[in-house]
Amino acid sequence: MTAREIGSGFPRQAEVMARLRGVLPEASVLYDPEDTRPYECDGLSAYRAIPGVVVLVSNENEVRQVLRICHELNVPVVARGAGTGLSGGALPLPDGVLLSLAKMQRILDLDPLARTARVQPGVRNLAISEAAAPYGLYYAPDPSSQIACTIGGNVAENSGGVHCLKYGLTVHNVLKVRGFTIEGEPVEFGSGGLDAAGFDLLALITGSEGMLAVITEVTVKLLPRPEHAQCVLAAFDSVVTAGNAVANLIGEGIIPAGLEMMDKPMTRAVEPFANAGYPLDAEAILLAESDGTPEEVAEEIGRIIGVMKATGATEVRVSASEAERLRFWAGRKAAFPAIGRISPDYYCMDGTIPRKRLAEVLGGIAAMEKKYGLRCANVFHAGDGNLHPLIMYDANVADELARAEEFGGEILELCVKLGGTITGEHGVGVEKINQMCVQFSPEELEMFHAVKHAFDGEALLNPGKAVPTNHRCAELGKMHVHGGRVPFPDLPRF
Repeated sequence: MTAREIGSGFPRQAEVMARLRGVLPEASVLYDPEDTRPYECDGLSAYRAIPGVVVLVSNENEVRQVLRICHELNVPVVARGAGTGLSGGALPLPDGVLLSLAKMQRILDLDPLARTARVQPGVRNLAISEAAAPYGLYYAPDPSSQIACTIGGNVAENSGGVHCLKYGLTVHNVLKVRGFTIEGEPVEFGSGGLDAAGFDLLALITGSEGMLAVITEVTVKLLPRPEHAQCVLAAFDSVVTAGNAVANLIGEGIIPAGLEMMDKPMTRAVEPFANAGYPLDAEAILLAESDGTPEEVAEEIGRIIGVMKATGATEVRVSASEAERLRFWAGRKAAFPAIGRISPDYYCMDGTIPRKRLAEVLGGIAAMEKKYGLRCANVFHAGDGNLHPLIMYDANVADELARAEEFGGEILELCVKLGGTITGEHGVGVEKINQMCVQFSPEELEMFHAVKHAFDGEALLNPGKAVPTNHRCAELGKMHVHGGRVPFPDLPRF
């Protein structure tokens, strides 16, 4: 199945366009493949579909009108921000509308006394911290794509970042979300305070992957920028020892601002790209950051060094300047583009495991490299057990993409087997929808569908994403019984 050209599979395209152009400027409704092709995929670029129609909205009223028209015409809608997601959550539909919110990029209000910012969904993650910087404040969640990813997408996927161990994921840093249902009805989740009456629907909308409502405004918490920060770089002669160091740090009651692990294949890929100063003979390195007052940092850094050495670190360095601290982190944040430098293609996975099972997962991944004949470099949000294996392949070589998918699926199923989950921050999208059948029972999936139905009875918002049907799971289960692997969803791909 390949990406379909204009009109193919969307016989009502002309009708939809006419209705949308009745409420939007003509230039805001795109249909020509040359104009719509840039929206054919998100960061999971192996899977693409040319959207039937793309609409570029500028304000809430336009969002409301588009949704009302699509609901009336029974046309599915996929909301999209910057398209940096890595699970196919913004994959469009050839017979649907792609609703781009990227033009809604205003910071509506920034209150330094209340330490909040009210922003539109197209505002970039990093732009919030840049706007808050004159007041000594910043927005804590910092995905590696923060220079480009948008806050609306961060909420939809419940994004994290290298400092999520201490400061939490998006869900811990958002106070209120405003949006619209598929019927064009306004909804609000959360409040300006720390609590709201009724069920915690704010947590429900965060991470809902565009399936319940279209987000049009987000109120986030801002934090005082720490006075001082330093980063410890520790090298280890085995990934098992590095994993033990992570467990020992947490066991000692130390919660670093950031705690990241990279294995040798990753550091060797990153160093020529970022010149971070990583020791290339180490089997694994840990980056542990402390922030706070200079006195707090000095005390915590001392404790971190003690744990690292006691656990068997072969080398320990402490950033001697702000430039060196940033260089340590620049290497970690350059992991994905660095792999792109040494491999024609790569498949970035996202799963979470109990920290104590890290060695088992890494051993399993090493065995899978041999099984599938593909290389894999690993980087981890080690503190919360969120791992990002990057499977390297060449899409021009027959069957390598299929093997990479099989490899990734087996990693996720191993995470579930060891007491973890199939995602930590990238979401499910289309990428992991089959592994949802492994993690959740039919009864649990029915409850997920009941929640979806309560918000979107016709299943028009981002259909086919995140939650599989029990029928699909049953068919996949038959394959397992007969020794087959769970296949990737049958979607357009290049």
